Amino acid sequence: MILKMMRSRGTQFALILFSTLLVTSCGSEKATIASKPAKVIEYNVMSGREGSNGPILVTKIDDTMQAHPQIGLDLADIVYIEQVEGGLTRLAAVFSSVIPDRVGPVRSARISDIDLLAQFGHVAFTYSGAQSKMLPVIAAADLINLGAQRESAEIYQRDITRSTPVNLVLNANVLMQKLQTQGENVAHATSPGWTFGEAPLGGSPLISAKVSWPANSYTATWSASEERWLLSQRDLPDLADSGKQLGPTTFVIQKVLITPSIYHDKAGGITPFSATVGIGTGYILRDGKSFAANWQRTTAKSPTTWTLADGTPIAFAPGQIWVALTDTDPVFTRPAPSASPSPTK
Repeated sequence: MILKMMRSRGTQFALILFSTLLVTSCGSEKATIASKPAKVIEYNVMSGREGSNGPILVTKIDDTMQAHPQIGLDLADIVYIEQVEGGLTRLAAVFSSVIPDRVGPVRSARISDIDLLAQFGHVAFTYSGAQSKMLPVIAAADLINLGAQRESAEIYQRDITRSTPVNLVLNANVLMQKLQTQGENVAHATSPGWTFGEAPLGGSPLISAKVSWPANSYTATWSASEERWLLSQRDLPDLADSGKQLGPTTFVIQKVLITPSIYHDKAGGITPFSATVGIGTGYILRDGKSFAANWQRTTAKSPTTWTLADGTPIAFAPGQIWVALTDTDPVFTRPAPSASPSPTK
């Protein structure tokens, strides 16, 4: 009898001990899980989208129909549309949150680039060449001069599936790794003057906006399902090499003074200069609405700020940003006014 009681108590003790160990183990596991640090998500200060605030790469990209589809453009944080000779346009693509493997087709620099890019600091500037008079200006500017005439075929390669002059492609990741190995002090992402957040009150509902230059046009059409402006160029969908239709979450129409410069191309076409330092007006397009706005940039080194007429800053929608530099008013297509309700009887 006594032996039986001792066995029973031993069994109870073993069960209590096992339960204690199990609870302690579970508690320890929960504590380990609870103490594990949460993943920190980084957002790029230039575009507001998820990604690093890494070194800034700027590439000049051809914008003729022969250059389409353009390579890597869908990964840019900011894309500027600039007027060039003959009323055509050329793009300046700004990368930081993600550096694509390849970018192109790469084309030559223009005088408007110098002031435009000064607000970003000592950036890596890639282009296919420039007019001889402009080369000393680029060399003296506060940027890293990485023109194709200065780099090897490992950095700039010809795409055999494309024809000249729209077949030069930048191996962007290879270049940025080279700069890092050399210890080059490339400027990292910094705020261009705008912030991100909720849209201001007001705004006018918008279906689409068409921006034109003498020999080109872009149409930005709001897609509620994708929450971005889908771009068309000359009324054709503007596709990237990835197959994705290009389109920013914030489309900026910046009205600037465009005047002839002292530069010209080989055919004698005068190079226009777009003045991005000073003050002006324009429109911020986001969330299916347009907001009439004022812009200000006091010096070339200063950021560009955007406000409503009363001085209230306009927050941008996080995501890719396109800035159209133009001296022409856009053509807006707006929803039809809602029908007035029938009077009740």
